[in-house]
Amino acid sequence: MTDQITFLGLGAIGLPMALRLHASGAAVTGVDPFPEPRERAAAAGLPAEAEPRSAASAGTVIVMVATGEQLDAALNGDPDAGVPGLLDLMAPGAVLIVMSTVGPEAVRAAGARAAERGISTLDVPVTGGIAGVQAGTLRMLASGPPDVLDSRRPVLQALGTIIDCGERLGDGQAFKAVNQLLCSVHIVAAAEALSLAGRLGLDEESVLAAMTAGAGQSWMLADRGPRMLAGLDAPVASAVGIFVKDTTLVADLAADLDIDLALLPVAAQRFAAAAELGLARRDDSQVIRTYDA
Repeated sequence: MTDQITFLGLGAIGLPMALRLHASGAAVTGVDPFPEPRERAAAAGLPAEAEPRSAASAGTVIVMVATGEQLDAALNGDPDAGVPGLLDLMAPGAVLIVMSTVGPEAVRAAGARAAERGISTLDVPVTGGIAGVQAGTLRMLASGPPDVLDSRRPVLQALGTIIDCGERLGDGQAFKAVNQLLCSVHIVAAAEALSLAGRLGLDEESVLAAMTAGAGQSWMLADRGPRMLAGLDAPVASAVGIFVKDTTLVADLAADLDIDLALLPVAAQRFAAAAELGLARRDDSQVIRTYDA
């Protein structure tokens, strides 16, 4: 049973993840309610279905959706429409792996409900974007029971590197929240710096080369900087819309903890402004366009 994997969510990053698992030799069935992702999966040789019927015989079910609400929908299905949920289909002893960024409480709630059915849960949000999937260098922030994580290491290691975030379910999501705070601020800082360079009449490519070789360097400046300068046609490695969602998620966590995150609102506003410009599906580096006015 552990050899069969159901992968729910064949979006921009989900489909490459499912295809990489498939290429590793695993028996993977993709699931997506929309026909276009299923057609792309089928064209790449991955079996795909509209409803997660394959979960009934899968030892591992991976969920890669966008929001906590979509996670709930995947678990519950739509009884009125006759669409089964994962919790109704999965067999006791199977493992649910939540790889979406949905926040600690959403995963803990999902894990509690799954446990009532004899299903184990792992919390494994990822960082590295589409480029990380394609290179096999995703970093997976994994939390959950150690024995369950050990049982699924071969599956996860096909995607990249596992970072052990502890036994408490939801702590992988907490690590991811910290990661997204840093990433959002660093991307906006890089955009602001290159925009300043342009306004100063400098050659931005020369400035980028100089800054990435000095004390002002950051990983995000080196990675996103070239795509910022490439313009709107830059390949999409991670979309603006992801940071609109994730900065909101981090802000909600901070509000619950009564902590004042001074830099997060600035970054969040910039990503929201980029989305308002119609750039939600563009590469997140295109937040630099908000400085064009």
